[in-house]
Amino acid sequence: MIIVSAGLGTNSTAMLIGMHERDIYPDAILFADTGGERPHTYEHLRILNNWLGKVGFPLITVVKAANKTLEEALLSNKSLPSPAYGGRKTCSQRFKIEPQDTWLNNWPPAKKIWNKGQKITKAVGFDADEPWRAKDYESKKFSNWYPLLEWDWGRDECIETINRAGLPLPGKSSCFYCPNMKQAEIRELKAHYPELALRAIEMEQNANLTTIKGLGRDWSWEQLLEIGELFEFPDRQDQTPCECYEGAAA
Repeated sequence: MIIVSAGLGTNSTAMLIGMHERDIYPDAILFADTGGERPHTYEHLRILNNWLGKVGFPLITVVKAANKTLEEALLSNKSLPSPAYGGRKTCSQRFKIEPQDTWLNNWPPAKKIWNKGQKITKAVGFDADEPWRAKDYESKKFSNWYPLLEWDWGRDECIETINRAGLPLPGKSSCFYCPNMKQAEIRELKAHYPELALRAIEMEQNANLTTIKGLGRDWSWEQLLEIGELFEFPDRQDQTPCECYEGAAA
């Protein structure tokens, strides 16, 4: 059994196309929705589902954490996403990985596989330009598979594959308030989705901050967007992507 963890960005889109080209059919495709994706990602969900239906793949199953979106949880806790503090990506664990595992734990075909003593393979879209992100993982239930690494596909090959399939490029997939966004991406967010940029700033203003300045860790998004091009703080050097299966770079 093969399960695709899809972030709905460039990598996972190319991975699905590559699987189709190789006659590898997944049993399920999961997208964990934090509730904070940008509009172009939700639009790509519709476009990609249309393509999946045409090629005979299962449609994408959207899973979510129970009770609250990530944004609601952060506002309630007067906090920011964990990457802003430079620590472990607990937001990805709770709102990306756990909802997928919960869905699989309750999915009868998965239970049947496990009852036979077999494992489920999770296809993860880390590409050949980021091999360090791929980790050997084995448990009683799961093993990871990195098709893009196996096919030696970097970002350029992924883009070529999406163009070859006649699909539009999906744009970057990440929460609109992700602390790993670069300054140019934050400005682009304000230009295209000003209401989302405002919500991110309101999240900063709501948070009880003592050790950091804001979503930029050493600086706040509010500062950046007020000062504009004269902003002197550099991007952080440790632009570590979050551990969403798609990743912030996808």
